[in-house]
Amino acid sequence: MNTQLRCVVGLSLVLAVTWQVVSRAQDTRAALERYVASNQRAIALELVQILSIPNTAADTENIRRNAVLLRDMLRRRSFSTELLETDSNPLVWGELKVPGAKRTLLFWAHYDGQPVDPRAWKQASPFTPVLRAGRLEEAAKEISVARMPAKLDPDWRLYARSAADDKAPIVGLLAALDAIKAAGLMPSSNVRVVLVGEAGSASLTAAIPQYRDRLTADLMFLLEGPAHPSGRPTIAFGVRGFLAVDLTTYGPRVGVNSGNYGNWVPNPALRLAHLLASMKDDEGHVLVKGFYDGIAPLTAEEEAMLKAVPDDPAGLMEAFGIAAPERSDLTLQQALQLPTLNIRGLSSASVGSDATLLIPDRAIAFLDIRLVKETPAKAMADKLLAHIAAQGFHIVHSEPDDQTRSRYPQIVKVVLRGGAAEGWRTSPQAPEARLVTEAVTRILGERPILMRTMGQRVNIAQFIEVMGVPAVVLSTVNFDNNQTAANENLRLGHLFTGIVTIAAVLTM
Repeated sequence: MNTQLRCVVGLSLVLAVTWQVVSRAQDTRAALERYVASNQRAIALELVQILSIPNTAADTENIRRNAVLLRDMLRRRSFSTELLETDSNPLVWGELKVPGAKRTLLFWAHYDGQPVDPRAWKQASPFTPVLRAGRLEEAAKEISVARMPAKLDPDWRLYARSAADDKAPIVGLLAALDAIKAAGLMPSSNVRVVLVGEAGSASLTAAIPQYRDRLTADLMFLLEGPAHPSGRPTIAFGVRGFLAVDLTTYGPRVGVNSGNYGNWVPNPALRLAHLLASMKDDEGHVLVKGFYDGIAPLTAEEEAMLKAVPDDPAGLMEAFGIAAPERSDLTLQQALQLPTLNIRGLSSASVGSDATLLIPDRAIAFLDIRLVKETPAKAMADKLLAHIAAQGFHIVHSEPDDQTRSRYPQIVKVVLRGGAAEGWRTSPQAPEARLVTEAVTRILGERPILMRTMGQRVNIAQFIEVMGVPAVVLSTVNFDNNQTAANENLRLGHLFTGIVTIAAVLTM
């Protein structure tokens, strides 16, 4: 056989194998989608069932009801299950062993939800799910959950606390396993699930000494966060961390009349304003010394990844009602790679009809710093404290006494709130990351959105480090889900597509 003929034969074999792989992937996707299409009502009703149990982390009685129901939902899928008791709310753990498994996957999500103010919700209760034929903001009509049809419009939305964050992804995982079984397939990996009942706590990391053998895995998936606004399946390889800081500046012991004492008694609100203004310039660069230390320039491959994310800055600015981004030198994806300093709340005396003619006794600012992998929380806190001291403030960590007030002209109380979360990142070039990307691309027929860093926090960095497990985020819910706010919602089409996405990694 001559060289040319051998090349033709070799190319033909490669094309044949490639065609078979693509064909099998298409057949698998079609089978998964048929299952989802035929079981939309059952899937949605299972989600309604778990959404109907209040899940505020402090409500321990109802939190345990959530945990028991989730344990039973796993058992119905042949998982070995257990409630792992901790100093906080219980962990719901399950394991599905697969003959001939290539690896062990660990899926993480949280079953608790943010606190709610029922008065802000446009329904009877945040825990009585409401189905609407679209977005509440567009006056979409309500559809009876009890008379939900078998076929559901993908643009319909389910409104309830935790509809998106994180109960829908949990139900999506279970439905993905059902779809795989119905298609006559099996997961290619052993599947472990750990569901936490207090997302912002370190309960999972604290559980390692007692439960390490149940938590080991070759790869970890976090079912968390919104998909890209384009609607395409989204994989993130890291998340920002979080550090909360409260600042209080002081004026007179009690508020005094501004007519009688203006120009003589210092105003704490103005002092706080000067302090805050010292932290950022007009172009949005943080001026705290060393704030960006340790962040290396992105590689060409990383820059290409950021550019490939199809953000729509003009559309976002129109949606948010802003004329320009804070930093004109950064795209949204570039901005996500850097730590941020945000003023999340300000307070001093009263405003509006309650305003009085006072020089207030104090002024308060709540800050949050979004961290990245290269900027650990303690080091960042130390840099912020050094900056505050450099502005001439005496720092205290509790209410100043009379001796301190009489000695220092400028006093600021700094409170570092608990629950700081470190940023983390798995290299998008890591073998595990590439495997996940290829699996989702193969089954869905399109390359997912790949994000180097996702904006929101997931307090899991220490667990990842201690367990030595690479982790990626599968984001499957709609970006406009009102996560943590009133009227949280899930677009049903995202749930159904998310089921297929999760099935892709279960069978990779």
